[in-house]
Amino acid sequence: MNRREFAGALAATALSQSRVLGANERLRIGIIGCGGMATGHMRALNRMKAQANIEVGAVCDVYDKRIDAAAQLTGGTKIKEYRRLLESKDIDYVLVATPEHWHYQMAVDALDAGKHVYVEKPMCFTAEEARKLALKMKTSKQKLQVGVQGMSDDSFSVANKYVTEGALGKVVLAQIDYSRNHQGDFFDLYKPDPDCKPGVNLDWKAWLGPAKKHEFVPDRFFNWRRYWDYSHGIASDLFVHRVTRIIKSLGLGFPERGVGAGGKFVFTESTAEIPDTLNMLIDYPGGPTIQLVSSMANDTRIQYLLRGHKATLEFTATGFTITPQALYKEGASVIEYKRTGAESIDLHHMNLQDAIRTGVPVKCDAELGYKAVVAVQLGSLSYRRHKYMAWDKTKEKIVNA
Repeated sequence: MNRREFAGALAATALSQSRVLGANERLRIGIIGCGGMATGHMRALNRMKAQANIEVGAVCDVYDKRIDAAAQLTGGTKIKEYRRLLESKDIDYVLVATPEHWHYQMAVDALDAGKHVYVEKPMCFTAEEARKLALKMKTSKQKLQVGVQGMSDDSFSVANKYVTEGALGKVVLAQIDYSRNHQGDFFDLYKPDPDCKPGVNLDWKAWLGPAKKHEFVPDRFFNWRRYWDYSHGIASDLFVHRVTRIIKSLGLGFPERGVGAGGKFVFTESTAEIPDTLNMLIDYPGGPTIQLVSSMANDTRIQYLLRGHKATLEFTATGFTITPQALYKEGASVIEYKRTGAESIDLHHMNLQDAIRTGVPVKCDAELGYKAVVAVQLGSLSYRRHKYMAWDKTKEKIVNA
């Protein structure tokens, strides 16, 4: 680097409040939220530490036992308050792996501090937050990756090429699911720790943050996906993975309207507020309809299909197959595509690291994250309000249909 380049690097640092990195320079990561999902990320980052030239520089959580475990796992410095972590000049990007109601504010604060961001899905808790974050990213110099790691499987971007070229004809319906089966109760992913005590080793007020104030209930902390104050349950935790695939494959914009149906059909005694079974139909202008299917009481999957009037594309474990419809099979043949990449946290982080170092596009950017949040929230609000919901494209907000 000559004197002029060095001076330019210093100026860029002053403007962005973040370090200017060389293509092979080490990246230092800050972890915000050290629960179960974050632990999976930390293990992935440990695996790729040498190859990707990265390290976890700091870890942050409001629960002492989790931050202690994270520091032991990664070697990162313990920082109790996330804004203090963002003040560190040594951190290049942050992982936001907190409950959904914190995603927007922490992502914005990180960007304002000059940090690149990997924010777990859904990108934001509400469509309004997603709109504001997507707008901010249009002028931001930082990179933001939404944690829909399935986008690091190239099946969906390649499928879009076939769709755009007309191989399927007009696509009228897409169907996909994300189902599980549980015994006893559902979405009870973590058993409450009896040692967890607000005011002693947990900052409950900080955890609630922008959410409605509520007395401490262990299940709300350990299994927050079961409560409307912090999550949309199936819609935002599971469907967001699936609808993002379809939006990418079909090159869709924003939906026109949507409906959600379901209920707590099996786990009727559960304290969970969310339904154990939820299905959505999301209509896009001029088609298609996306059908999202889920139950936490039956894990039999459906085929993942893009139904066109000339051919059907089926996503498989190895890629996808395009099969002509009988009326259009003359002169057509079956197409099979073997994927590259995978649904992988490792690959998704590596993509963000490449984006930071060399400027390659991220696999799941803020605009795609925004579209996915709108789609799943349409169905979630429809279920809760018992109304058909619509997207007001002028005001960019969800309204009653």
